[in-house]
Amino acid sequence: MEDLSFIAIDFETATGRRASICEAGICVVKDGKIVETRSWLVRPENNAYSYWNIRVHGIHPEDTKDAPEFPEVWAEILTYLEETPVLVAHNAAFDISCIRKSLELYGMDTPNICYYCTLRAARHNYDFECNTLAHLCERFDIPEGEHHRAGDDAEMCARLFLREIKDAGWCGLSEMDYCGGKL
Repeated sequence: MEDLSFIAIDFETATGRRASICEAGICVVKDGKIVETRSWLVRPENNAYSYWNIRVHGIHPEDTKDAPEFPEVWAEILTYLEETPVLVAHNAAFDISCIRKSLELYGMDTPNICYYCTLRAARHNYDFECNTLAHLCERFDIPEGEHHRAGDDAEMCARLFLREIKDAGWCGLSEMDYCGGKL
């Protein structure tokens, strides 16, 4: 898997709105190896939270009251994407829409970045009754962190993507166009 580099990404949201990111996580993979995992708490607009979202991830308004807003965190994430402009997410439709809606909310430009979806790859390559990140990690003995915490989920996603590539015998990302798109 030499030359396989990407950044797995995950977001947690404070409400049902996709632009309400309250935590962002990335896992950087270079030449097929995980080299760094990071996460940031993010202050959503008005620091508003839904009871239901708090129940999922356990992040509260007091946790993000002094956290940076999305533009500051996105600027840091972009420094990683400058070198490796490829994102991977589990259920990328959600995470990519979080990025798009947040960029729109803050009037920011959309960068030219490719993305791939581990959920779509799993549905394409396996015949499992369940394709959640937790189920797939358990099935493949991928070390699990704390579910619904962005850094841990990003790392689990990265490990899953590496496994999917190996299982399918892929040589590179160009063979995965069926599970990818452009930001």
